[in-house]
Amino acid sequence: MTIDFFKGNKGKIFLPLVLLPVWFLLYHFLQPLTDWLVFSVFGMTKGQHLAEALWFFIFEFPKVMLLLTLIIFFIGIIRTYFTPERTRKALEGKKTFTGNVMAALLGIVTPFCSCSAIPLFLGFVEAGVPLGVTFSFLISSPMINEVAIILLYGMFGWKVVLIYIGTGLAIAILAGWIIGLLKLEHWVEDWVYKTKVGQNLMEEEKLNFSDRIKFGYEAVRDIVGKVWIYVALGIAVGAGAHGYVPQEFMAALMGKSAWYSVPLSVLIGIPLYSNAAGIVPIVAVLIEKGASLGTALAFMMAVIGLSLPEMVILRKVLKLPLIFTFIGIVGTGIMIVGFLFNWIF
Repeated sequence: MTIDFFKGNKGKIFLPLVLLPVWFLLYHFLQPLTDWLVFSVFGMTKGQHLAEALWFFIFEFPKVMLLLTLIIFFIGIIRTYFTPERTRKALEGKKTFTGNVMAALLGIVTPFCSCSAIPLFLGFVEAGVPLGVTFSFLISSPMINEVAIILLYGMFGWKVVLIYIGTGLAIAILAGWIIGLLKLEHWVEDWVYKTKVGQNLMEEEKLNFSDRIKFGYEAVRDIVGKVWIYVALGIAVGAGAHGYVPQEFMAALMGKSAWYSVPLSVLIGIPLYSNAAGIVPIVAVLIEKGASLGTALAFMMAVIGLSLPEMVILRKVLKLPLIFTFIGIVGTGIMIVGFLFNWIF
């Protein structure tokens, strides 16, 4: 059940104007308010495991949810300019490395989820987009996720956000380029090349600014409505780790000194399924508890960029050798990024 507090387009236009000052006020007063609730109202003692876990959850959840709502509104407006059909047309005729770069950049702003993997893939094949270029798009679109960007900014700041975007782009471009060089088209299911998609992808629409504002509002209702539970669960897991997991244990398992930490984190992350909303709060606590930045980023990228549901859906259009090649190349790229940033930072 959805409650619409903003009736009509005028109310929807004022949504960000309402949320922006609310977020800044909440952010300013949230820490003393959380201290008052946990240590005065609930009567807990600072330093206790349960008190620290509860404090973490109460402090992080409203801050993240308001920031998520505000930014997704503007992202929703931006996405009205990048429909799947327009993306397909932009990539037609693009070859080798230039096409990989363009596809990876378009993947950041173009809507994509596991359920749309097959129609997008079919549309790209029909348009003559090379296989490697298609994979650059399929990698960057879920991996460089707007929810992950928002949460990473809220928890770590712009430095980590830029690292995340830059490394995600590098993996998408290079992995797609390598797949293109290997000439693996024979590992695509035969029926794919016989399929005529026509206009199955989203048709171009003529939208005025009011329509785009409405789309931004609907993006808030749709995306936040779906991910809030993952945000809550992720922050709850993070709160438990914050309160109960010893720092020495996490530093030994995922710290710089553990040479196996990066490949282990990728191997653990590949079969796991979580979206960015659920995994970023956990990554924040891993770093706080002693995990190195490169290892934590490698774990997050493996979970988001190599999700099990996406692999299962892609199996309908790709043969197993290509899927395993895809996982191997992207997984290797993620490990290189993890080792690199552990060395730099």
